[in-house]
Amino acid sequence: MPESPNNVTHRIASVLATWFGCGYSPVAPGTVGSLAALLIAMLLERSFHWQPTAFANLALLALIPGVWAAHVFAARAGKKDPSAVVIDEVLGQWATLAGVTVFNWKSWLAAFALFRLFDIWKPPPVRQLENLPGGAGIVADDMMAGLYGALVLFTAGCFNLY
Repeated sequence: MPESPNNVTHRIASVLATWFGCGYSPVAPGTVGSLAALLIAMLLERSFHWQPTAFANLALLALIPGVWAAHVFAARAGKKDPSAVVIDEVLGQWATLAGVTVFNWKSWLAAFALFRLFDIWKPPPVRQLENLPGGAGIVADDMMAGLYGALVLFTAGCFNLY
């Protein structure tokens, strides 16, 4: 018997929202999602010579499906922002990479550390963006944290600090 369209929708949303299962990590699922995003980015940069703007475009391209998946998963879980949803960390990490001026081990490490810092610290308006409804609230705060990280990375790169 074929699977119902509703079940297929939930499965697709679950795979995307948890970033292919990273969100099910028993320890620090958000950090695991960020690391997965970073590893994918490293692979794309090394294999295809992606530039920082490509990661901004990737984050923007995945934004609407990410918001949708986060919304569907959260609604099904009955929680505002389930810890298993890590697509927001993936998008925020890619947004942070948009600020890199040169890729090297220092910039990769700085991008990871800065995104995690801003995602955990949540300076204004990051925390306020969590109040948006549904998937938008789940994703928007991480995108803003990513923009903060990108700004710091870009500024540091302009002064050759990495």
